[in-house]
Amino acid sequence: MKLIHPSYFPNIFAFSYILHEPVCWEVHDNYQKQTFRNRTYISNDRGKHILSIPIIHVGKENGRQKYKDVLIDNSSPWQRQHWRTLQTAYRTSPFFEFYEDEIKPLYDKPYEKLLDYNLKTIETIFECLQMEMPKDTSTEFEIEPSEHEDFRFLINAKLKHKLTIEPYTQVFGDRHGFIPNLSILDLLFNLGPNTIEYLKKDFISQDNA
Repeated sequence: MKLIHPSYFPNIFAFSYILHEPVCWEVHDNYQKQTFRNRTYISNDRGKHILSIPIIHVGKENGRQKYKDVLIDNSSPWQRQHWRTLQTAYRTSPFFEFYEDEIKPLYDKPYEKLLDYNLKTIETIFECLQMEMPKDTSTEFEIEPSEHEDFRFLINAKLKHKLTIEPYTQVFGDRHGFIPNLSILDLLFNLGPNTIEYLKKDFISQDNA
């Protein structure tokens, strides 16, 4: 069973493990910056574009903050902004309207905690694909997991992977070329039900191997 961090609409490489491997969610770690915990990447008319969830930062005097305790900063209309960006980027994709009713509620209801919201985004993708989401969660933090394969490196936004992701048709592909390893939303809106079969591909060879 692979130990993986829940992230905001995980990228294609991470979701290939989440969908087809036994997974345990890491929920007892410390929050770290520069990760996919509060960001995901899509493709729009300008190319690769980041969607970032604002969080409430605690002062250094309070020590390290647990991921499960991180609060979303809902003082800004980030949900409305993210949804409008997704509409603009994918409204002409083959399957946006097909999944719109499942995805939109994630941007209508405010969420308090980042971890809960991320798990809900993943659960929503599983519902769109008519599959059951993994439910196992970690019981404590371990630097070196004793019972799971450690795939927590997938959360690191700075880590570069040597991937061989087969191109698929993207909305702005004729303008920017194929952009690999975007959010699972990019794959879902462009391939629809074929997302499941696509994620069986071997994307492979990581720098950290």
